[in-house]
Amino acid sequence: MAKRIRKSEGPHEDGRVALGELIHAQVRVAIETAVHEELAIALGAGRYERHGARRGYRNGVKTRTLTGPTGPMALTLPRATLAGPGREQEWASSIVPRYQRRMREVNEAVIGTYLAGGNQRRIRGALQPLLKAAPLSKSAASRIVATLKDRLTALTLRPLADVDLVYLYLDAVCLRVRSAGKVTSVAVLTAVAVLADGHKALLALELCGSESGDAWKGFVDDLKARGLRAPLLAVIDGNPGLRQALGQTWPATAVQRCAVHKLRYLERKAPKHALDELREDFHRIVYAPSGDAGRTAYTAFERTWAKRCPGVVRSLQEGGVELLTFFTFPKAQWKTLRTTNVIERLNEEFRRRVKTQSSLPTEDAALILLFLRKIDGHAMMAAVISKRLRAAA
Repeated sequence: MAKRIRKSEGPHEDGRVALGELIHAQVRVAIETAVHEELAIALGAGRYERHGARRGYRNGVKTRTLTGPTGPMALTLPRATLAGPGREQEWASSIVPRYQRRMREVNEAVIGTYLAGGNQRRIRGALQPLLKAAPLSKSAASRIVATLKDRLTALTLRPLADVDLVYLYLDAVCLRVRSAGKVTSVAVLTAVAVLADGHKALLALELCGSESGDAWKGFVDDLKARGLRAPLLAVIDGNPGLRQALGQTWPATAVQRCAVHKLRYLERKAPKHALDELREDFHRIVYAPSGDAGRTAYTAFERTWAKRCPGVVRSLQEGGVELLTFFTFPKAQWKTLRTTNVIERLNEEFRRRVKTQSSLPTEDAALILLFLRKIDGHAMMAAVISKRLRAAA
C-alpha cells in the first residue's frame, strides 16, 4: 500500500501542490516499498509472518538521505539480521547499497555535463537546481569523474590477444590542452578495430607531443606487445611516420591510404580554377566500378595532370597503389575502407563537444572525453576473413 505524502511535502499555503513535489514524494515511496519487498524475499517471510523456513528477523528501521534527480529524499529503510550457518549477519539492500548517497542518475548527469565540456564549477552549478539542499561538493564531483579515468586505464592496459581483428583504423586528433603548466597543441593517437563479428572497438588512445614517427612506432608497438595480431588491412592517412611504423611492426598487413586526405593534399598543389576538374578526375579513380577501372583512371590522371600541375601528380604517386588497396576487398565495404572516416566522424563529434572551450584543463580530461565517444557497428566480416585465409593458403 502506498504511503501518505509527508506533511512537509503537502500543499502550499494557497492549496496548490507542485508537480515536482508530488513526483518527489512518489519516488520516495517507491524506493521504500521496493526495499521492504527486497527484504521480504531475503527473509523468506513478510512482516509478522512466522514459519520454519524464515531466514532471519527484522530489527527496526534506519533513516537515510539519498539524493536523486528530484532532490534529496529522507528515506526510512528497514534493518534486519539474516541467519547463516553458524552465525548471523546484518542484511544489506542491493537497491540502496550501504554508503550510497546519490542515485545513479545523478552520477550520470555529472558525467554528461563533464562530457559536454563542463568543469567542476559548471557541473555543480548546472545540477544545483535539481539537487537543491544536497549540492555536490568539489570532492564528490572529482570522485565521480575519477571513475571515468579508471575505465580509461583499464582500456589502455587490457590484453588484446583475444581481439578477433580484421581491419584497423589509425588516426590522430589535435587538441589544445594544458600540459606541464602551459596550453599547447598535442596529438591524441587513436586505434579503432573492426572485429570479425562486424562490431567496432576502440583499442587505444595515447596523448603525444606530436605525430612523429617515434610516437607512432611506440603506439603500434604497444598494440602488438598487448597481444594484438596483425590486421588484414590498416586504413591510415598520409603520415609517413605512421606508414613506416606499420611496415616495421606488421610488414604483411595490407595498407589503404585515405582517399579524402590524399585529395586534400592534391588540392594544395593545384590552382583554384582547376580544383573542380581535379576532383572529378580523382573521383574517377576512387569511385571506379572495379579495380581495373580504378587503375585505368589512375593512369589517365597522371597523363592529364603531368604537364599542367606536376606537383599534383607527384603527390598522387606518393600514395601510389595504396590508394587502390580497397578494391581487393568486397565491394560492399569499399565505402568504409577507402577513407579513415570511421575515426574522422568520431573526432568531428569530439570537436563539436569541446568547441566552447579554448583548451582542455588536463591531459586526463582530453583522453577521457575521447574515450567515451560512441562507436557504431559495421557489416559482417566473415566473407573477408574466408577470402584472405584462402589467399594465404
